[in-house]
Order: sequence, then structure tokens, then C-alpha cells
Amino acid sequence: MRIELRQIDSDRLITTIAIEEPGDVPHPGRWLTLGEHSYLVLQRRHRYQLRQGRYELVTVALQVKPQRQPADALWWEGGWVIGDPQCRFNARSPLLRCAVLPEGPCDRCSHRHPR
Repeated sequence: MRIELRQIDSDRLITTIAIEEPGDVPHPGRWLTLGEHSYLVLQRRHRYQLRQGRYELVTVALQVKPQRQPADALWWEGGWVIGDPQCRFNARSPLLRCAVLPEGPCDRCSHRHPR
């Protein structure tokens, strides 16, 4: 199966990858590292082709944003979170740390407060 990495804002093709298993395709909200480049997967689109009267999955297009995984990103409740997920102001998202101090880090924030 072929995976296309596409720039999220322009839909420009960045690169293509061949994989064996469809389960190896990253889901939105996960980081993908290829060599020295790192991407955050934002959307996933499936492309099918009609072959012998049946539709088959041919390509998965990943809409990505070039971004390094932050050092304070952690796996929490089935997804990636930037910063301290126990703080009441944390967005619990791989895109945004919090509303008070979005650029971080959480340990220097005077508004850090547990939920």
C-alpha cells in the first residue's frame, strides 16, 4: 500500500512511502518521523480503486504539518498531549499546550493548577 504525505495548507505532495500492513498507517494526532524529518498527522484520507467489481484501498493520504515532537509531549489516555494533562488549563491536545501559556513550558507557569 502507498502512503502519501501532503502539506496540510497547500495539499502539496511531500513524499510517498510504501508499507506492508494497513494497520501501520499513523492516525491523526500522532507524530511520524522519517529520517531527520518529523511530521504531525492532522488528517487521514483513504483512496479506493474499483477492481473486478470491488473497491480496494490503494492509497492513504496523510495531511501533515512539519513539526518536531515537543520534549514535553506524553501519551495520555489514548492520545498525545503537550504539557501537563493534570493542569486545569491544559488543552489535552497534540496541537496546543494551554490557553494561558501556549508556548510553555508548564513548570514555569504561575497559573498551573490541578483539575
